[in-house]
Amino acid sequence: MTGLVLRMAGLLQSSGERGVFHYRDTCAFPTRSQLIGMFAAAQGRPREHALDPYPHLQSPDDTTAPSHRDLTFTIRIDQPGTLYRDYHTVGGGYPPEQRLLTGNGTHRKPSDSTLISHRDYLTGAVFTIAVQGPATLIHHIAETLQRPRFGLFLGRRACIPDEPLILNPNTPDPTAELLTRTPLTRNQPPAPTDTHLPTTFIWEHPPPGSDPATPPDRESTSEPVNLTRHARRHLPRPLWMTTENLPTHLHAGPRPIDPLTAYIHGEPA
Repeated sequence: MTGLVLRMAGLLQSSGERGVFHYRDTCAFPTRSQLIGMFAAAQGRPREHALDPYPHLQSPDDTTAPSHRDLTFTIRIDQPGTLYRDYHTVGGGYPPEQRLLTGNGTHRKPSDSTLISHRDYLTGAVFTIAVQGPATLIHHIAETLQRPRFGLFLGRRACIPDEPLILNPNTPDPTAELLTRTPLTRNQPPAPTDTHLPTTFIWEHPPPGSDPATPPDRESTSEPVNLTRHARRHLPRPLWMTTENLPTHLHAGPRPIDPLTAYIHGEPA
Protein backbone atom coordinates (compact mmCIF):
# COMPACT_ATOMS: atom_id res chain seq x y z
CA MET A 1 0.00 0.00 0.00
CA THR A 2 1.14 3.52 -0.79
CA GLY A 3 -0.45 6.86 -1.48
CA LEU A 4 -0.52 10.26 -3.16
CA VAL A 5 -1.58 13.77 -2.15
CA LEU A 6 -3.96 15.86 -4.27
CA ARG A 7 -5.06 19.47 -4.01
CA MET A 8 -8.52 20.33 -5.32
CA ALA A 9 -9.01 24.06 -5.73
CA GLY A 10 -10.70 26.26 -8.29
CA LEU A 11 -13.07 29.14 -8.86
CA LEU A 12 -16.01 26.70 -8.73
CA GLN A 13 -16.46 23.09 -7.69
CA SER A 14 -19.48 20.93 -7.04
CA SER A 15 -19.78 17.46 -5.52
CA GLY A 16 -23.34 16.25 -6.02
CA GLU A 17 -24.57 13.93 -3.31
CA ARG A 18 -28.37 13.72 -3.50
CA GLY A 19 -29.74 16.25 -6.00
CA VAL A 20 -31.53 15.21 -9.18
CA PHE A 21 -33.87 16.81 -11.73
CA HIS A 22 -34.65 20.45 -10.80
CA TYR A 23 -32.17 20.78 -7.94
CA ARG A 24 -28.49 19.78 -8.06
CA ASP A 25 -26.88 20.02 -4.66
CA THR A 26 -23.24 20.04 -3.64
CA CYS A 27 -21.59 18.33 -0.70
CA ALA A 28 -19.34 20.46 1.52
CA PHE A 29 -16.30 18.46 0.36
CA PRO A 30 -15.31 16.22 -2.59
CA THR A 31 -17.15 12.89 -2.63
CA ARG A 32 -15.72 9.45 -3.20
CA SER A 33 -17.72 9.12 -6.41
CA GLN A 34 -16.39 12.43 -7.74
CA LEU A 35 -12.78 11.44 -7.11
CA ILE A 36 -13.13 7.98 -8.65
CA GLY A 37 -14.89 9.52 -11.65
CA MET A 38 -12.03 11.98 -12.11
CA PHE A 39 -9.48 9.16 -12.00
CA ALA A 40 -11.48 7.26 -14.64
CA ALA A 41 -11.59 10.36 -16.87
CA ALA A 42 -7.83 10.80 -16.59
CA GLN A 43 -7.43 7.18 -17.75
CA GLY A 44 -9.76 7.70 -20.72
CA ARG A 45 -12.35 5.25 -19.38
CA PRO A 46 -15.92 5.71 -20.68
CA ARG A 47 -18.72 5.70 -18.10
CA GLU A 48 -19.67 2.06 -18.72
CA HIS A 49 -16.13 0.96 -17.84
CA ALA A 50 -15.25 3.59 -15.23
CA LEU A 51 -15.57 1.13 -12.33
CA ASP A 52 -13.94 -1.90 -13.96
CA PRO A 53 -11.03 -3.50 -12.07
CA TYR A 54 -7.44 -3.26 -13.33
CA PRO A 55 -6.24 -6.77 -14.25
CA HIS A 56 -3.11 -5.38 -15.96
CA LEU A 57 -2.03 -3.92 -12.60
CA GLN A 58 -2.42 -7.15 -10.64
CA SER A 59 0.76 -8.27 -8.93
CA PRO A 60 1.77 -11.96 -8.86
CA ASP A 61 1.11 -12.13 -5.11
CA ASP A 62 -2.49 -10.90 -5.37
CA THR A 63 -5.50 -13.14 -5.96
CA THR A 64 -7.68 -10.36 -7.41
CA ALA A 65 -7.09 -7.33 -9.58
CA PRO A 66 -7.01 -3.93 -7.86
CA SER A 67 -10.10 -1.74 -8.20
CA HIS A 68 -11.55 1.54 -6.98
CA ARG A 69 -12.86 -0.29 -3.91
CA ASP A 70 -9.25 -0.65 -2.72
CA LEU A 71 -8.84 3.13 -2.46
CA THR A 72 -9.22 5.05 0.79
CA PHE A 73 -9.60 8.84 0.92
CA THR A 74 -8.83 11.29 3.72
CA ILE A 75 -9.90 14.88 3.09
CA ARG A 76 -8.47 17.99 4.72
CA ILE A 77 -10.68 21.06 4.40
CA ASP A 78 -8.20 23.91 3.96
CA GLN A 79 -10.78 26.49 2.88
CA PRO A 80 -14.50 25.54 3.02
CA GLY A 81 -15.51 28.09 0.39
CA THR A 82 -18.86 29.82 -0.02
CA LEU A 83 -22.08 28.24 -1.28
CA TYR A 84 -23.23 29.68 -4.62
CA ARG A 85 -26.58 28.81 -6.25
CA ASP A 86 -26.94 29.17 -10.00
CA TYR A 87 -30.39 29.77 -11.53
CA HIS A 88 -30.99 27.82 -14.77
CA THR A 89 -33.73 27.82 -17.37
CA VAL A 90 -33.93 25.22 -20.16
CA GLY A 91 -36.24 24.81 -23.15
CA GLY A 92 -37.94 28.21 -23.33
CA GLY A 93 -38.61 29.90 -26.65
CA TYR A 94 -38.28 26.80 -28.88
CA PRO A 95 -40.76 25.83 -31.61
CA PRO A 96 -43.33 23.12 -30.66
CA GLU A 97 -41.35 20.21 -32.12
CA GLN A 98 -38.26 21.18 -30.07
CA ARG A 99 -39.91 21.79 -26.69
CA LEU A 100 -39.02 19.63 -23.71
CA LEU A 101 -40.82 16.31 -23.36
CA THR A 102 -43.28 15.36 -20.64
CA GLY A 103 -43.28 12.03 -18.79
CA ASN A 104 -45.55 10.42 -21.38
CA GLY A 105 -43.37 11.47 -24.30
CA THR A 106 -45.40 14.44 -25.60
CA HIS A 107 -44.04 17.95 -25.95
CA ARG A 108 -44.74 20.49 -23.26
CA LYS A 109 -47.35 23.21 -23.75
CA PRO A 110 -46.00 26.72 -24.49
CA SER A 111 -46.95 27.88 -20.99
CA ASP A 112 -44.89 25.03 -19.46
CA SER A 113 -42.06 24.94 -21.99
CA THR A 114 -39.44 26.45 -19.69
CA LEU A 115 -37.89 24.18 -17.08
CA ILE A 116 -36.39 25.97 -14.08
CA SER A 117 -33.57 24.36 -12.10
CA HIS A 118 -31.03 25.35 -9.45
CA ARG A 119 -27.44 24.15 -9.20
CA ASP A 120 -25.20 24.58 -6.19
CA TYR A 121 -21.45 25.22 -6.26
CA LEU A 122 -18.69 26.05 -3.83
CA THR A 123 -16.63 29.14 -4.64
CA GLY A 124 -13.09 29.60 -3.37
CA ALA A 125 -12.92 26.19 -1.67
CA VAL A 126 -9.64 24.30 -1.23
CA PHE A 127 -9.29 20.64 -0.25
CA THR A 128 -6.14 18.57 0.20
CA ILE A 129 -6.72 14.83 -0.18
CA ALA A 130 -4.72 11.76 0.79
CA VAL A 131 -5.36 8.77 -1.48
CA GLN A 132 -4.19 5.34 -0.29
CA GLY A 133 -4.29 2.03 -2.13
CA PRO A 134 -2.29 -0.69 -3.86
CA ALA A 135 1.03 0.66 -5.12
CA THR A 136 0.46 -0.29 -8.76
CA LEU A 137 -2.95 1.41 -8.81
CA ILE A 138 -1.69 4.56 -7.04
CA HIS A 139 1.19 4.90 -9.51
CA HIS A 140 -1.24 4.45 -12.42
CA ILE A 141 -3.58 7.12 -11.03
CA ALA A 142 -0.73 9.59 -10.48
CA GLU A 143 0.68 9.01 -13.96
CA THR A 144 -2.67 9.47 -15.73
CA LEU A 145 -3.62 12.55 -13.70
CA GLN A 146 -0.40 14.14 -14.89
CA ARG A 147 -1.22 13.24 -18.52
CA PRO A 148 -5.05 12.90 -18.62
CA ARG A 149 -6.81 11.51 -21.70
CA PHE A 150 -10.14 13.22 -20.91
CA GLY A 151 -10.62 16.65 -19.35
CA LEU A 152 -10.47 16.89 -15.56
CA PHE A 153 -13.23 18.75 -13.72
CA LEU A 154 -14.10 19.44 -10.10
CA GLY A 155 -17.50 17.79 -10.33
CA ARG A 156 -18.97 19.56 -13.39
CA ARG A 157 -17.60 20.66 -16.73
CA ALA A 158 -17.69 24.33 -15.73
CA CYS A 159 -15.38 23.61 -12.78
CA ILE A 160 -11.76 23.66 -13.92
CA PRO A 161 -9.11 22.67 -11.34
CA ASP A 162 -6.33 25.06 -10.41
CA GLU A 163 -2.71 23.99 -10.58
CA PRO A 164 -1.05 22.23 -8.94
CA LEU A 165 -3.39 19.23 -8.77
CA ILE A 166 -0.83 16.61 -7.67
CA LEU A 167 1.29 17.66 -4.71
CA ASN A 168 2.96 14.34 -3.95
CA PRO A 169 2.60 11.42 -6.40
CA ASN A 170 4.23 8.80 -4.18
CA THR A 171 4.36 8.74 -0.39
CA PRO A 172 4.14 5.81 2.03
CA ASP A 173 1.89 7.76 4.43
CA PRO A 174 -0.18 10.49 2.71
CA THR A 175 -2.30 11.07 5.82
CA ALA A 176 0.80 11.98 7.82
CA GLU A 177 1.70 14.40 5.02
CA LEU A 178 -1.64 16.17 5.51
CA LEU A 179 -1.08 16.39 9.25
CA THR A 180 2.56 17.48 9.31
CA ARG A 181 4.00 18.64 5.99
CA THR A 182 1.57 19.68 3.23
CA PRO A 183 1.08 23.49 3.07
CA LEU A 184 -2.34 24.71 4.17
CA THR A 185 -4.09 27.14 1.82
CA ARG A 186 -6.23 29.44 3.95
CA ASN A 187 -7.26 33.06 3.40
CA GLN A 188 -7.20 33.97 7.08
CA PRO A 189 -3.60 34.01 8.39
CA PRO A 190 -2.89 32.79 11.90
CA ALA A 191 -2.63 35.40 14.64
CA PRO A 192 0.85 35.97 16.12
CA THR A 193 -0.30 34.27 19.32
CA ASP A 194 -1.78 31.19 17.62
CA THR A 195 0.02 27.94 18.42
CA HIS A 196 -2.00 25.74 16.06
CA LEU A 197 -4.55 25.84 13.23
CA PRO A 198 -7.78 23.88 13.91
CA THR A 199 -8.63 22.10 10.65
CA THR A 200 -11.50 19.78 9.70
CA PHE A 201 -10.64 16.28 8.43
CA ILE A 202 -12.98 13.78 6.77
CA TRP A 203 -12.07 10.10 7.23
CA GLU A 204 -13.42 6.98 5.53
CA HIS A 205 -12.45 4.92 8.58
CA PRO A 206 -12.24 5.65 12.32
CA PRO A 207 -9.53 8.31 12.79
CA PRO A 208 -6.09 7.20 14.01
CA GLY A 209 -5.97 6.84 17.76
CA SER A 210 -9.74 6.57 18.15
CA ASP A 211 -11.77 3.60 19.30
CA PRO A 212 -12.37 1.35 16.24
CA ALA A 213 -15.97 1.03 17.43
CA THR A 214 -16.55 4.80 17.20
CA PRO A 215 -19.76 5.33 15.18
CA PRO A 216 -19.52 7.49 12.05
CA ASP A 217 -20.57 11.13 12.16
CA ARG A 218 -22.54 10.89 8.94
CA GLU A 219 -23.16 8.82 5.83
CA SER A 220 -22.55 9.99 2.31
CA THR A 221 -24.29 8.40 -0.68
CA SER A 222 -21.02 8.36 -2.59
CA GLU A 223 -19.91 4.74 -3.12
CA PRO A 224 -20.31 4.37 -6.91
CA VAL A 225 -22.00 1.23 -8.20
CA ASN A 226 -22.85 2.41 -11.72
CA LEU A 227 -21.73 5.68 -13.34
CA THR A 228 -23.56 5.35 -16.66
CA ARG A 229 -25.80 8.30 -17.42
CA HIS A 230 -29.20 6.59 -17.21
CA ALA A 231 -28.46 3.94 -14.58
CA ARG A 232 -26.39 5.89 -12.09
CA ARG A 233 -26.43 4.33 -8.63
CA HIS A 234 -24.52 4.86 -5.38
CA LEU A 235 -24.45 3.23 -1.97
CA PRO A 236 -24.00 4.98 1.40
CA ARG A 237 -20.52 5.30 2.85
CA PRO A 238 -19.79 6.03 6.54
CA LEU A 239 -17.62 9.06 7.29
CA TRP A 240 -15.89 10.32 10.43
CA MET A 241 -15.18 14.03 10.99
CA THR A 242 -12.51 15.43 13.32
CA THR A 243 -10.80 18.72 14.05
CA GLU A 244 -7.02 18.37 13.95
CA ASN A 245 -4.67 21.00 15.36
CA LEU A 246 -2.08 21.58 12.63
CA PRO A 247 1.19 23.47 13.24
CA THR A 248 0.98 27.14 12.26
CA HIS A 249 4.05 26.89 10.03
CA LEU A 250 1.94 24.92 7.52
CA HIS A 251 0.00 28.10 6.62
CA ALA A 252 0.89 28.85 2.99
CA GLY A 253 0.63 32.62 3.32
CA PRO A 254 -0.63 35.14 0.72
CA ARG A 255 1.15 33.37 -2.19
CA PRO A 256 0.32 29.67 -1.74
CA ILE A 257 2.01 28.72 -5.01
CA ASP A 258 5.46 29.37 -3.50
CA PRO A 259 5.30 26.95 -0.52
CA LEU A 260 3.32 24.48 -2.64
CA THR A 261 6.08 24.48 -5.27
CA ALA A 262 8.71 24.03 -2.57
CA TYR A 263 6.73 21.10 -1.16
CA ILE A 264 6.38 19.47 -4.57
CA HIS A 265 10.16 19.67 -5.03
CA GLY A 266 10.78 18.17 -1.60
CA GLU A 267 12.22 21.30 -0.03
CA PRO A 268 11.94 21.62 3.76
CA ALA A 269 9.00 23.65 5.11
